[in-house]
Amino acid sequence: MNHYTLRQLFDYIGTQLTELYPKTEVQAIRKLLFEKITMMPEYKVHLNPNDSINSNITNRILKILDELKNGNPVQYVLGEADFMDMVFEVNSNVLIPRPETEELVHWIISNNKGNSPKILDIGTGSGCIAIALAKYLTNTQVSALDISGNALSVAKRNASKNQVNIDFIEDDILKISELERSPFDIIVSNPPYIREQEKQLMNRNVTDFEPHLALFVSNADPLLFYRTIAQKSKHWLKPNGHLYFEINEAFGKETMEMLIDIGFKDVEIRKDINGKDRMAFGKI
Repeated sequence: MNHYTLRQLFDYIGTQLTELYPKTEVQAIRKLLFEKITMMPEYKVHLNPNDSINSNITNRILKILDELKNGNPVQYVLGEADFMDMVFEVNSNVLIPRPETEELVHWIISNNKGNSPKILDIGTGSGCIAIALAKYLTNTQVSALDISGNALSVAKRNASKNQVNIDFIEDDILKISELERSPFDIIVSNPPYIREQEKQLMNRNVTDFEPHLALFVSNADPLLFYRTIAQKSKHWLKPNGHLYFEINEAFGKETMEMLIDIGFKDVEIRKDINGKDRMAFGKI
């Protein structure tokens, strides 16, 4: 039997993860485990450090720690991730939603308050962008496209869990030429944008567990998905329709030039909270 007080378990989690993750990530994972597994906020550890923890809860956390030490991301271990104040099911078929993607969604929402836009999300994965937009913009019609049927199965469950209606489409954006649901007011995409050569610089918990189909693009053509989506968006957007991207920080200038060359107006590259070129906008 494993008998721990709150403080002992809290400290043990930290010592087990310190060699694997940066300090800020250790703190975030520990906070998440306490909130999701012990069902108590972190501050209670400091208020009641000597309270004992149920052995079943302790054993569950210890098993989770074993998986984390193997590199499995905590969101996959828990089977869920938080995004835009909602809970999303996640597994190895979909990317884990990132804070940078929340910034993109906030930008779209702030530009469309009071509107009821018709939206297409390309490469929806877990459905986090499409579902958040359907949740926070009133009377929207949202379609979400992905090449992966397994990803769409996750997205459909997330739409149901978060009580929104999404029109899901299984297709390959590189091959599809017509979309009967068009035209749209907004097209948004967080497509694969990490070059294969960047793989060696990434953490193992990303490269070994998250779906490569949603992450990587060839070194030879890093803007492949952006250019394809932008070209098709010219035909799929209504006049004055908006295109939004989450982008590779290394290609802000190139993405802007590509959008302008294709014919988009008012093109803007926006930085994320860390000061990196992370979002792009254009109007047709």
